[in-house]
Order: sequence, then structure tokens, then C-alpha cells
Amino acid sequence: MKKVLGACIVLLLVTGCNLTQRISDGAYRNAVSDGVEDELQLQGIELQERPLCTTPQTSADSVVRVKCTALTQTSEPVIVHGVAYDADTVRPRESYVVTVAGREVLRKTCLSLGCEKR
Repeated sequence: MKKVLGACIVLLLVTGCNLTQRISDGAYRNAVSDGVEDELQLQGIELQERPLCTTPQTSADSVVRVKCTALTQTSEPVIVHGVAYDADTVRPRESYVVTVAGREVLRKTCLSLGCEKR
């Protein structure tokens, strides 16, 4: 499943309703989870289950952080740290770092197959 993460971030931050914000927050976590799973599969890294992602609170509306955890098929821990700056604009700047058992396996400005071509 391919998602446009920036669109999810904008939805998350421009809404005033708490219910809508929770739905958008969930959509962003799902998009990151799906993107990480796709990216790791390209590297031959299979996960036991899709990553579980949380979006910790930040002090600024323009910054959205995400943290995901998972396990590889061989039970190595996978940790994803992501951040979107200028998240309250049409063009957020994203950054994602994925580690497996403490070693960095991925560092990108977007997640999903073909996202860098946009």
C-alpha cells in the first residue's frame, strides 16, 4: 500500500477537531508503518508483523514526530525514528532513520516505493 506521507501530515495539523486529528494521526502512523515495511522488504528484511507506530506530542504544530518498533523474522529489534518539519505547510520536510539491532539500515527523506521521484 503506497501512501503520500506529506498529505497525512497536513491533514493531521490543519484540523481543529480532536476526532479528526486522531483519525489523521492514525492515518499518518499507518502510512509510515506501510512505508517502512515496503522499504525493508526491498532490502530483504522481513518483519514478524507490521511496525507499531506512535506519534509523540511535540511543542510545535510545525513538527510531527513518529516512532515505530517491530521485530525481524529472526527477532532482531527494528526501530524507526521519523520527523516532519514544516508539517503545517503544503510541503513538509521529512526524515526517517531505521535501525535493525542497533545498526542503521535506512536513512531517507520519504517512505514508500518511488517516493523520491515525486
